[in-house]
Amino acid sequence: MERSKHWKINEVDEEQARNLSLKVGLPKAMAGLLVQRGFQTPEEIESFLHPRLADLTDPFLLPDMDRAVSRLWKAIEGHETITVFGDYDVDGVTSAALMTRVLRQLGAEVRPFIPDRLDEGYGLSEDALQRCIQEHGSTVVVSVDCGVNSVSSVQQAQEQGVDIIVTDHHEPGEQTAPAYALINPKLGELQSLEILSGVGVAFKLAHGLIKQGRVEKRTSSFHIDLRDYLDIAALGTVGDIVPLRDENRILVRHGLAQLAKTQWPGLDALKSVAGVKGEIETFHLGFQLGPRINASGRIGQPMEALEMLTTSSNTTAHRIARELDDTNAERRTIEREMADEAFAEIDTYFDPQKNYGLVVAREGWHPGVVGIVASRVSRHYNRPAIIMGIEEDGSARGSCRSIEEYNMLDGLSACKELLNKFGGHKMAAGLEVKPGELEQFKAQFNAAVFQSLEKTDLIPVQRIDAIVVPDSLNRGFYNQLKELRPFGQDNQEPVWAMYGMVVSGSPRMVGEKHLKLSLVSGGRTFEAIAFNYALQDLPAGKLDVAFVLKENTWRGNTSLQLQVKDIRSAQ
Repeated sequence: MERSKHWKINEVDEEQARNLSLKVGLPKAMAGLLVQRGFQTPEEIESFLHPRLADLTDPFLLPDMDRAVSRLWKAIEGHETITVFGDYDVDGVTSAALMTRVLRQLGAEVRPFIPDRLDEGYGLSEDALQRCIQEHGSTVVVSVDCGVNSVSSVQQAQEQGVDIIVTDHHEPGEQTAPAYALINPKLGELQSLEILSGVGVAFKLAHGLIKQGRVEKRTSSFHIDLRDYLDIAALGTVGDIVPLRDENRILVRHGLAQLAKTQWPGLDALKSVAGVKGEIETFHLGFQLGPRINASGRIGQPMEALEMLTTSSNTTAHRIARELDDTNAERRTIEREMADEAFAEIDTYFDPQKNYGLVVAREGWHPGVVGIVASRVSRHYNRPAIIMGIEEDGSARGSCRSIEEYNMLDGLSACKELLNKFGGHKMAAGLEVKPGELEQFKAQFNAAVFQSLEKTDLIPVQRIDAIVVPDSLNRGFYNQLKELRPFGQDNQEPVWAMYGMVVSGSPRMVGEKHLKLSLVSGGRTFEAIAFNYALQDLPAGKLDVAFVLKENTWRGNTSLQLQVKDIRSAQ
């Protein structure tokens, strides 16, 4: 747990919160939370709390959907071979799995494909697309979660007589791929769909295929229920950290329920090796299931993960799930060792008044893990961070992660003469430093960030949604809080705070790094746990405690528990 945070209590229109509380029957703190998050009427709140599949928009509102659907039905009926071309993160793998399964169920001859990360790079590259076409002999290629800006590779394939249907959600460049059909919500007119993940766009294409098939009385389209695929869509959506509102919220809320009773052997096996049981939340997708698929893309074979999600064999699914579990354990070991080395190096010189842009590079560092380590370093020091592996020719390649206050691309642009290439967005990017320029790059990048952030307060902020009183925290409050799920991007789990709490009994360390304690306020005792919090860091006297409210089951007994986000001396 980070120390020395500024507490910032989110402001709320008290009168509006009170009125909504009375109208919708929610506790005032909960109504205030919804007001903060932009909900103003009982109707908006009802739609948010009870998202319906019936509210999903018509898939044909997306650009080129009609062309894509018509071409795919022609390929299905003509027994053409269709390749589904995916990407190797959890969004790309789930997109490819969903599209492969749906097309097969509709009667298509389908071959899934994921490129080699190290040899062929990201997305719909020329090398990967040409290898894919040569190996599969497909006349139609459907890309998922990639391809919107792959101009030359798509043009080359189209000239060879292969129809490329691109489904993607990434930001279009000035020139987009000249595909047979290009489905990207960011090229459409419905702003609410622009937040879809790659698997969300794939789901819309699947919906379009089935809808058109039923209109045209195609038998196979009546034998498929898209609700069966909501669990796959939910996994990719949560894994890609897109905003969990509008259609994403609908897909994930219903997808979580579907995952509990999934019919796919691969998801069942993945849940088993990850130890996911009982009620499933976004946490399980984002931190237990998703990382095992991502690990295959980082240091393993992503085609294995895709096979797991498309196989009908329980034996095959469980074998691959165990392999992914081992790969993820290996990834965590590599990540921990790299992070320890990075922290040790930075701690030898770190001065918060001088070091604003952090860069660490080592020989032998695994390219598939640099992004995760950069995230950890950035979060730990609350600074933009770059982690790279040094290549044999002296160049350095790696990943960048930033903080809200800084646009990473500004820093890289300021050093562009030292770089072979770079690209990405405000919060995350990739780069390659020219041979022999590493030390100059470190100095220049730090100077660029320093110039921008010199007068910015970089002490981390702990945001509080509302101050609550002890009596308000009961089972009814928690049950209503659950209605706000799924939590995630743009719908974060609420952080509450209570003032003037007193420690009861003797706090103790559990699992080496976590502090378990009892806290008393208003005559009530609350069990609490503070992860990664040392006993010696606990202030003396009365405490202000920021927390999320959780349910804890121990030896058959279930109780409410405060999961501590920050503790400070009472103010």
